[in-house]
Amino acid sequence: MNTLQETNKAVVTRFNKEFIEHGNIQAFEEIVAPGFVNRSAATLQIPAGREGIKDYIVDVLHKALTDVKVEIFEQIAEGDTVVTRKAISGIQVGEFLNNPPTHQRITMHCIDIVKLKEGQYVEHWRYGQVVS
Repeated sequence: MNTLQETNKAVVTRFNKEFIEHGNIQAFEEIVAPGFVNRSAATLQIPAGREGIKDYIVDVLHKALTDVKVEIFEQIAEGDTVVTRKAISGIQVGEFLNNPPTHQRITMHCIDIVKLKEGQYVEHWRYGQVVS
């Protein structure tokens, strides 16, 4: 039997694997609610709504990095909230975070906090840093 927390962790995993890693727009459309708010949008200098995060992943991340991989280290869920500790990596072939292409793999370690409602992202907070 799946609990709400297990179901929500599966949704967050799907978002990371299907959308962030593979760029699957259909997964994004299914997972991110129309009224979604990215509470960390200002740190990336993007709009706080759903189009801001979609454009960032598609037009910034996937244009700057090839062979994008998301590794989830752990997830903690309570109520309608999932916290994920993860790493996003890729080979930097374009400008990223104001740095010219290195053609080397870079890794960003992140902690995401996602609030879900009825299986969709409604709010997001992020802390992250590039470590290599």
